[in-house]
Amino acid sequence: MKKILILSDTHGTYDDFIDKYARDADEIWHAGDIGNLKVADALSEHAPLHAVYGNIDGQDVRSVYPEYDFFESEGLKVLILHIGGYPGRYTKRAKELIQQFDPDIFVTGHSHILKVMHDKKNKLLHINPGAAGKSGFHRVRTMILLEVENGKPKELKVVEKKR
Repeated sequence: MKKILILSDTHGTYDDFIDKYARDADEIWHAGDIGNLKVADALSEHAPLHAVYGNIDGQDVRSVYPEYDFFESEGLKVLILHIGGYPGRYTKRAKELIQQFDPDIFVTGHSHILKVMHDKKNKLLHINPGAAGKSGFHRVRTMILLEVENGKPKELKVVEKKR
């Protein structure tokens, strides 16, 4: 079994709320708007980090992290893209990448709105973990803890903290 911390839109925030869950993770997936390399470095001290850059990220982050990341974890094919939309309303780029990679899990960020949805058409689990940072309109900071076992999501929990 693998424990995965999924987060997005930290916007330069790394504090005890994030650290508490990063310490227990076997892997960390960050869906963009990291904010700076200090956040990425702090996360990667605890577990392997899969991250992409977001629209607010500068050249420092973009020089280290890609636009999208496709990888396998515990037998699951995972695609991460910052601005991807939602099932039935994906961005053009998201549609292209989903068609190219046929992921089991598609993780996006950008909206600061937590949503987890089954996409029956593309046969995938879409996850937007909301925003873990303090910057933006959201009133509750959110992240997702996902347990994966034998190539299948076993348990998914929402972690939240009021701003």
